[in-house]
Amino acid sequence: MWRNLDLEVEPGEFVAILGPNGSGKSTLIKILVGQLSPTAGTVRIFGEDPRRARSTIGYLPQRRHFDASTRVRGVDVVRLGFDGHRLGIPLPWGRGAREARCAVAAVVERVGAAEYAHHPIGRLSGGEQQRLLIAQALVRRPRLLLLDEPLDSLDLPNQIAVAGLLKDLCTVDGVTVVMVAHDVNPILSYLDKVVYLAAGTGVSGRPEEVITSERLTALFGAPIDVLRASDGRLVVVGEPEAPAFHADRHAR
Repeated sequence: MWRNLDLEVEPGEFVAILGPNGSGKSTLIKILVGQLSPTAGTVRIFGEDPRRARSTIGYLPQRRHFDASTRVRGVDVVRLGFDGHRLGIPLPWGRGAREARCAVAAVVERVGAAEYAHHPIGRLSGGEQQRLLIAQALVRRPRLLLLDEPLDSLDLPNQIAVAGLLKDLCTVDGVTVVMVAHDVNPILSYLDKVVYLAAGTGVSGRPEEVITSERLTALFGAPIDVLRASDGRLVVVGEPEAPAFHADRHAR
């Protein structure tokens, strides 16, 4: 767990929580969504305790994998975000049903998934599935979107595409996005702020303030190089953990 973490996120910002496995990234997301309480300190979401602010939060937990045989349509997965908390089967008629259909159709269109949303989700690519899961988290029009490693298992083009979508939600729709990421490089150019957790502490700020060789080397206790590409992009080299490997999810 970390100490002395001071983080303030402004409305409409795109923020990434970064750090090695075991540093508390997912724990921080669970505290923000109100699933866990901090042992010390104060957490406020739009001025309220996270548990009281849940109606303003859309949450996408660590990536779910759909078997190829899964026949549930993408739109039905999105619909679960609208009324999946209710008991029983949603009725296909009435004002509530029309409201749900309109909300689902609008958010599916917003994330660019209308072309394949009526297909079985098990037959879709990882990037297509992830867009529909983001739509599920957005369908009740939250002000804050919390995502736990939404780019995990996606190839680089899909990582960049999903990051671009999330940035667009911030700038166009005014949604605040806070996401856990394992590799900063594919998303770095989209971020307004980063939070690096390591060694029981953390630093936060604008990417150019936090992502420096000196600060990351001191934080991780290992040599980290931050290079600037010819187009001006920052590239982090020498992170302690290979970005594609999750030690807590793979058997040795």
